Amino acid sequence: MSNKPKAPMHGPGPRVVEKAKDFKGTLKKLLVYVSKYKVSLFLVIAFAIGSTIFSIIGPKILGNATTELFNGLVSKISGGSGINFSKIGEILIFLLCLYIVSAIFSYIQGFIMSGVSQKLTFNLRNELSDKIHRLPFSYFDKKTNGEVLSVITNDIDTLSQSLNQTATQLVTSITTIIGVLAMMFSINFMMTIVSLIILPISGIIVSLVVSKSQKHFKNQQEYLGHVNGNVEEMYSGYTVIKAFNAEEKMLEEFNENNQKLYETGWKSQFLSGMMHPIMNFIGNIGYVMVAILGGYYAIKGRITVGNIQSFIQYNKEFTQPIAQLAQVSNMIQSMVASAERVFEFLEEQEMPKVENPISLKNPKGNVEFKNVSFGYDENTIIHDFNAKIKAGSKIAIVGPTGAGKTTIVKLLLRFYRIKKGSIKIDGVDINNLDDETFKNLFGMVLQDTWLFSGTIMENLRYGRLDATDDEVIEAAKAAHVHHFIQTLSDGYNMELNEESNNISGGQKQLLTIARTILSDPRILILDEATSSVDTRTEVLIQNAMDEVMKGRTTFIIAHRLSTIRNADLILVMDHGDIIEQGTHEELLEKGGFYAKLYNSQFETV
Repeated sequence: MSNKPKAPMHGPGPRVVEKAKDFKGTLKKLLVYVSKYKVSLFLVIAFAIGSTIFSIIGPKILGNATTELFNGLVSKISGGSGINFSKIGEILIFLLCLYIVSAIFSYIQGFIMSGVSQKLTFNLRNELSDKIHRLPFSYFDKKTNGEVLSVITNDIDTLSQSLNQTATQLVTSITTIIGVLAMMFSINFMMTIVSLIILPISGIIVSLVVSKSQKHFKNQQEYLGHVNGNVEEMYSGYTVIKAFNAEEKMLEEFNENNQKLYETGWKSQFLSGMMHPIMNFIGNIGYVMVAILGGYYAIKGRITVGNIQSFIQYNKEFTQPIAQLAQVSNMIQSMVASAERVFEFLEEQEMPKVENPISLKNPKGNVEFKNVSFGYDENTIIHDFNAKIKAGSKIAIVGPTGAGKTTIVKLLLRFYRIKKGSIKIDGVDINNLDDETFKNLFGMVLQDTWLFSGTIMENLRYGRLDATDDEVIEAAKAAHVHHFIQTLSDGYNMELNEESNNISGGQKQLLTIARTILSDPRILILDEATSSVDTRTEVLIQNAMDEVMKGRTTFIIAHRLSTIRNADLILVMDHGDIIEQGTHEELLEKGGFYAKLYNSQFETV
């Protein structure tokens, strides 16, 4: 069992932000891609600026109401007319209208931006889905399923969410900083300078705390991954752990990682928790200085009481957009990193397109391999392979593991491009056949069965989408799976789960055989098609398949040589070459490689 850490879930506090390899280049591509929504984005920016400006003006107008109230109280004390409530009411109604307009603008820009981000996600997912079908199999040899799924799900979601938030936050934060600074300077120049002096002090202290806590957060994420990995291994490998009496060893390993996680987690959370009270303390010092200076200017008559209130409110608002910009900066880094992986996927080399494709009206199923050479990497594993197969023949390909049996089939199915030579069907190179003709030629039953989430009827009909229920049932009968299906509570309407593990491996293989029978192909490919069924069922399937194979070219890959004794031709492969060929009886008479291979399966020890 591997102790490789699994991807951890991020906890609170700062985290290591993923960066793009080519930030500028990817950002330029993203801007070009997003430019198709430029009208919507222009409206978003316009409404975001409008909403922010109306919101910024609010505290100044509220300060005017406070000044009017203060002057009214002073006037009443000195025997004057007192508080002018009608004027205060007018100011507050005007302020309320401003906030309503600001909220409407904010709602409109949020509505438009959500539409843009969702359209972007929708289009990108469509492009990625189309791209998958155009990628060669060699791409998936280099990439794991998790990596491909991560691009289509995680990276697209990160891109969409980050774009939705950063576009508006960036505009509103910059507008707020400029607007608030302008309003603060308009109230009092010296008080603004005092407020600005506090910022670099806050920045220095925060950077010191972050630099100390960052390494602890990084270690926390690492050990969280180790702990998650230990837990996953203990659950998934529970039977193995019990069988080898390794409970104590696994507990020791878990406790060690858990202790380290506790230590790093405590340090990181403590240091991170210090930031808020430190910022509050420095902010309060700034407020005290502003209040003292504002009080002094008010006594001197250089500033109104309402303006002091407005200034303090602006002072509080000023730090928020700065913090937001730091957050936006991290989000942009993550967004561009995700976009980079999406664009890399979209720019992957595709399978060559067929120029002037040829369609076969009535394909017979003649197959010819001529001087075929192939290797997955630099090493050639198929050397100068030659074979002529007549339509309707039953061809068995046998040989030890790694001889190249399955590779030959993959080349026939055009999963990989051969390095040298040609493969022809009815005299036409497979690379020149149009996709529809080519796909309808083949039916496959592989060693690794594949069924999807859905009913049994839907899974069987996948072989031929226009098949009737009766045709599906006839195919199931031919594969000897009809009786089993009838014993199920919902019969053909039984739902298979995502892993299709609510039926046995042998039953899954029978269903895939029925699906292939339904597709009615000209060329059948059976790769260890009965490896998961019992001997009695295997005999029944062999009899059924003999009927299905009549008039069809059939390639059978088998390790159990007893199943291919009635093949028209047996190709014996070793190290990518055909070393023997003939019928079962002919090869046994030769007493060569095949005879040794065949007899070894029936030797008694």
